[in-house]
Amino acid sequence: MDDVVRDGERNSGRLFRRLPVLLGLVFAAGGALAQDYPSRPMRFLVGYAPGTGTDIVSRLLGHKFSERFGQPVVVEQRVGSGGIIANEAVIKAPPDGHTMVLLSGAHPATAAVRLKLPYDPVKDFAMVGTVASYPIVISVRPDSPIKSFPNLLARAKAAPGRLTYSMGSTGSLLHLLGEWISIEAGTSMVHVPFKGSGPALIELLGGRIDLMVDTGIFAFGQIRGGKIRPLAISSPARYPLMPDVPTIAETLPGVEMGSWLGLVVTPGTPRPIVDRLNRELRSILGDADVRRRLAEMATVPLASSPEEMSARIERETARWKRVVELKNIERE
Repeated sequence: MDDVVRDGERNSGRLFRRLPVLLGLVFAAGGALAQDYPSRPMRFLVGYAPGTGTDIVSRLLGHKFSERFGQPVVVEQRVGSGGIIANEAVIKAPPDGHTMVLLSGAHPATAAVRLKLPYDPVKDFAMVGTVASYPIVISVRPDSPIKSFPNLLARAKAAPGRLTYSMGSTGSLLHLLGEWISIEAGTSMVHVPFKGSGPALIELLGGRIDLMVDTGIFAFGQIRGGKIRPLAISSPARYPLMPDVPTIAETLPGVEMGSWLGLVVTPGTPRPIVDRLNRELRSILGDADVRRRLAEMATVPLASSPEEMSARIERETARWKRVVELKNIERE
């Protein structure tokens, strides 16, 4: 028995002494893998319709990645189920970094509302890093009697259940923000679902709804064109592209959020490949032309580490679950 123990100790000692060498071989292999990456054309899946902010940014990044990697980047539309179809396709792809997709601020909102998702919102993705951030904007038609965000809340308190606001669908990010405002302000507003920003804008301008809650990506152009008047934005501080618009938090401290886009690849993708993608992404976001094109969409670059992106999704999922529970929103 003692001989067996001594043999085991000797084997353990040899293994311990060899561990740095083995780890060195693993890291060297990973580095070589990243150096050879990508080895074939890449796919950029898009879960939303052509012309949307996610689609435009995906194509912009795909073009820049193609320039840097010397490989074609094919953009594929996988539209449906609020991006779930495209996300699931990335999860099922080979774990080699050749298939990617952009998640958005809607991702944790969906995780909070959906009882059954075909994936875990964090664990089933290899996070690369966030790409860009943009606020949600609360707007009215130019001739609306609602003059400011505090005035909006005063009117909502005076007439519970009377003011109406647009949203994408029940349980969407825009809906949950509206309900969060109602919770913190002690008001009750009626949400009206629409299948797109265009129809919602038509109803707002026609006077059939009172407020429009939409992304800065959509609202920015309408504000510049004089079609809508902003009351407040959701970002934590005054937004550099709309510095004259107050934040929601200036009236309701703590109610602050920025929607975002973030790049992910297939789970199990080797970390050296993820790290290389992150480095290239950070470099792309520093490009003057990219920053200009993002600014045209009321969007600012937002680089992060994979870990920071994961933590953000976990934090926002918990926040939206609280809103869902407090407002008794039916989970699908």
